[in-house]
Amino acid sequence: MTHVAAQTTALASQAQQSIGSLAVQIPGATAIFRKLKLDFCCGGQQSLATACAEKGLDAGEVLKALNALERTDELPPAPSASDLVDHILQRYHEVHRQQLPELIRMARRVEAVHRDHPQVPHGLADHLETMEQELLEHMAKEEQILFPLLKQGGHPMVVHPIGMMRHEHVSHGAQLERLAELTTQHQPPVGACNTWQALYAGTARLTEDLIEHIHTENNLLFPAFEGQAQH
Repeated sequence: MTHVAAQTTALASQAQQSIGSLAVQIPGATAIFRKLKLDFCCGGQQSLATACAEKGLDAGEVLKALNALERTDELPPAPSASDLVDHILQRYHEVHRQQLPELIRMARRVEAVHRDHPQVPHGLADHLETMEQELLEHMAKEEQILFPLLKQGGHPMVVHPIGMMRHEHVSHGAQLERLAELTTQHQPPVGACNTWQALYAGTARLTEDLIEHIHTENNLLFPAFEGQAQH
């Protein structure tokens, strides 16, 4: 089978999956479904192909949009500081800016619709909003101050903003621990609706991404510049 034929077969197979299962499997899919007015919650048992046909949508185009959400963590071989910065901006900064508004929206909905459920995550949306605000401020400092300096080869004084970013990373780690508590380790209750399942799949993915983000900066990017102050 040719590569193109294999891709076509894979897409056809995906199109037969229920829209609800795709919403849970692919973090970020819920935003695409909402935009296209595809019901992944109450109508989530329909296949994607059927749901698209009813709305007059091209299932292949929807699948392309969904597959574009799949992210690669691969770094270029022997990355320069500039390569690392570009990777961090594209793989983590852009992604966090997409993730958090959708997670906050879903958390608000779950907290409202299931407010009487014993396992409803009271306070989750507020916690995600706090995380979003602090992350946006943190990323703005990196983008406006630290990263331009690193791309230029660093500066003896660069250890000070790096130290501040490391300190803020510790705070982000504490927020992730609280996120795990609020979501019972990202495990939805038995019988949870698709929105609730997708929410916790998304908080798990956010956690993985933020941990990798912090690791890439703390252990790969920053050490290359922290020795400059001694020269």
